[in-house]
Amino acid sequence: MSKRHLAAAAAAAATLLPATVLTTALTTALTTALTTVLTTVATTLPAHAAPAQELRLRGGLTLYIPIGWKVYGAGTDVVQVVTGTCGKPMGWGSPKCDSFYVLGPERIRQGAEGFSPYTGRSPYYPASDVQPCPFNPKWYELIGPKVTKGLRQVGPGHKAAYRAWQSTCVSSSGSGFKVRKRFTQREWYLPKTRVLVVDQWNTPGLADALRHADWK
Repeated sequence: MSKRHLAAAAAAAATLLPATVLTTALTTALTTALTTVLTTVATTLPAHAAPAQELRLRGGLTLYIPIGWKVYGAGTDVVQVVTGTCGKPMGWGSPKCDSFYVLGPERIRQGAEGFSPYTGRSPYYPASDVQPCPFNPKWYELIGPKVTKGLRQVGPGHKAAYRAWQSTCVSSSGSGFKVRKRFTQREWYLPKTRVLVVDQWNTPGLADALRHADWK
């Protein structure tokens, strides 16, 4: 059979196929193509270019954060942004709650063991006693003293004093303490705007969101 006859036979067969078969085949092909395109876009665009919601903060600072992140305490001195699993958001110190915090003037004034203002010379620690570990309330947290310091861009024309404190969660034992988990407490401090961002969960995309913030 010649190629011309084969083409004619194929065309004839197509006209005999039920409309539902053709529709199903077309839908499958289009779905596959769309999925491929969306996957390519999601893996090549930077985090700040993904669909986002605006988080408006003090002094016009505006962050663009993923739509799936939940904001609690908007407009207060303790804004908690839940970015993953969380039993019950309760503000600063919520146990087993994947989140970061944006703190305002009142909290900053109590940021050095509850009595003195936070300055960045010591980690944000708003209590004078031992505090529970954010990952397991049965353990205790120890923040610092080892730290990485620097400046980090927060939108155009603004730089934050950045601190990354090496921290541990420990449990008590007969001979002292046993290290259960290591983590980093990251802090971005904008003294003129009186905003302090604290993250104990190494939140993916947070540094990028701060770098690409706006001031409105």
